[in-house]
Amino acid sequence: MTLVNDAALHRYRTMRRIRSFEERVGEMFLKGETAGSMLHLSIGEEAVVGLTDHMTDGDTFTTHHRGHGVFLARGADPMRMLAEIGGRDVGYCRGKGGSMHIADRGLGHLGANAIVGGGIPHIVGAGITARNTGSGAISVAFFGDGAMGQGILYEAMNMAALWKLPVVFCCVNNQYGMGTRVDRAAGKQDFPARADAFGLRAARADGADVEAVQETARAIVDGARDGQPGFLEIDAYRFHGHARMDKSPYRTPEEEATGRKRDPLATARTALDDDATLDTIDADANAEMDRAMAGAIAATAPASATMFEDVYDPTTAAPQPQRARLAAVLGERP
Repeated sequence: MTLVNDAALHRYRTMRRIRSFEERVGEMFLKGETAGSMLHLSIGEEAVVGLTDHMTDGDTFTTHHRGHGVFLARGADPMRMLAEIGGRDVGYCRGKGGSMHIADRGLGHLGANAIVGGGIPHIVGAGITARNTGSGAISVAFFGDGAMGQGILYEAMNMAALWKLPVVFCCVNNQYGMGTRVDRAAGKQDFPARADAFGLRAARADGADVEAVQETARAIVDGARDGQPGFLEIDAYRFHGHARMDKSPYRTPEEEATGRKRDPLATARTALDDDATLDTIDADANAEMDRAMAGAIAATAPASATMFEDVYDPTTAAPQPQRARLAAVLGERP
C-alpha cells in the first residue's frame, strides 16, 4: 500500500469515527441521556478532516454548532465528549458546557460557541499571540454559512489581513442556516470572493471529497503559517435537520435524497476500493463509539455543590443558594 493510500485511509478512519460518534449522539438523545435537545450533528460534513489533517500540535481553533467532528479530528476523547453532551462530571467542561460550549485548551480548542459567528474573533487574538511569539502555530475558525451574514466575520477578516496573521477562516457551507436555504440569505454566494476582497487567500473545495479538501487546504494552511491569512469554503450538505428535533419540513424528500448522494464517506470508499479494510475500520469505529457511549451513560452527574465551581474566581466565596438566603432573611424578622 502506498503512503498516499495510508494517508487517505487515515482520513477515512477519522471521518468514520466522526460519523459513528454523531450517530451515538442521536442515540443518546433518544435514550433520554443528553442534557438538553439542542444537538447539532455534523453528518455530511466529515470532509472537514481534509483541513484538520494539516493542523499540528500547538495550533488552535474555535468551532460552532456542528463542531463535534472537528474536535474529534484534533484528538478529543469521544467518551469525555459524550459525557459532556450528557451533562456528566467527567465531561470536558464537567457537564456544564454541553454540545455548544465544549472546550479544551490542552488540545487547542478555544471553545465552541452557540452564537452564530461568536467564536470567529477569538482566532484573531490567537493569531496575534502566535505571530508575536513566533510559535509557527495557526488558528482556525470553523463556522457555517449562516455566519457569512455576521459583521464580526468581516471585521475579523479585515484585521487578519491588515496585520498578516497566521489564521484561517473555514466556512462549512451545508446549504442551510437553521431552516433558511443559503440562496435566500446571501445576495451573492461567492463566499471566497468576499474573503479575497479583504486580501485573504481564498478557495472553495468540494465537501463530498475529502481528498479535494485536503489538497485545496494545503496552500491555505501553508500560506497562513507564512503570515498570509486564508479562507476556505467547504461545500457540503447537511444530512439532517438543524437540531436533533428538526425534521426538516422546509426540504423535500427529493432534495434530501439528492443531497445525501454527496456523502464524503461514500466518495472515499469508492476511491480507496478496499472493502475488506474499510469494513474493518467501520467496525472498529462503531465498537469504539459504543464503548464511549456506555462509559458516558454510566458516568455520574456533577454534584449540585459544584454548580458555581469554574464559574467564579477560586478566591470568591461561593454564592448561597436562594433558599438559604431566604431563610436568613426570614430568620431576622421578629
